[in-house]
Amino acid sequence: MAIYIDPPLWPAHGTHFSHLVSDASLDELHAFAAAAGIPERAFDGDHYDVPERRFDDLVAAGAVPVEGRMLVRRLIASGLRIPARRRNKSLKVPLLNRWEAIMPGHDALFLDLLDRWSEPHRHYHGCTHLLSVLEALDLLTEPAEAPRTVLLAAWFHDAVYRGAAGMDEEESARLAEERLADACLPEAEVAEVARLVRLTSDHRPEPGDGDGALLCDADLSILGGEPQEYARYVAAVRKDYAHIGDADFAAGRAAVVRHLLELDPLFHHQRAKELWQDAAHRNLNGELR
Repeated sequence: MAIYIDPPLWPAHGTHFSHLVSDASLDELHAFAAAAGIPERAFDGDHYDVPERRFDDLVAAGAVPVEGRMLVRRLIASGLRIPARRRNKSLKVPLLNRWEAIMPGHDALFLDLLDRWSEPHRHYHGCTHLLSVLEALDLLTEPAEAPRTVLLAAWFHDAVYRGAAGMDEEESARLAEERLADACLPEAEVAEVARLVRLTSDHRPEPGDGDGALLCDADLSILGGEPQEYARYVAAVRKDYAHIGDADFAAGRAAVVRHLLELDPLFHHQRAKELWQDAAHRNLNGELR
């Protein structure tokens, strides 16, 4: 059991804030916060936001300082993390932090991608899905880091989204090829990112394609959610395809569910299988019925 705090890097209200979390229980976190004089209003679902001026004394009180991504990983591993899709606050800052870790100095590209993921017609395939995939990659690669090509493929895999299966992934891959070449990434990396993006059209990586399997597993992690979370996912997907009539959507969705159930394996990495496979089959079969 431990309390963790990340560096004060989050700008707001004329200062910068840290996040304070527990790796064991919210009761432990609340007790630590109360003893340190942190007000209840600073609690945000799974963490406390604390101003920069409190950092040193919170460390002195026993909070363990860790880098931001490590704090998130500890929180996810604890089971206390509120999934991105259930958060109401802006995701721009956490997404920018992740982008800076892999593509520092490319703010214009980040803002372009953020605008794409924030398009008003997106309900499931929006910023919350992007952050969820990135967090799933954290969980699957802990304690290592996911390869940069896999992370960039996550950023681009639904960058173009019009609800046209297959075409969206192809256009997203072409966008990655264009924008990453403009960003002067090595040609081999650009090609690999585009290849990975195209894999998300059917989630069938070849045997031995570890990076492809990693991205596909992360992209499908929602399938292994709790029943209520899965129901919200299905409802959001229906909104994404609001331009399609009920009968056609039902037929198309049933075909997608059958395709997913026919994937063998549905998840490839052992950790993904342990985390999501049983629940995913239960959710998919329940939806099909």
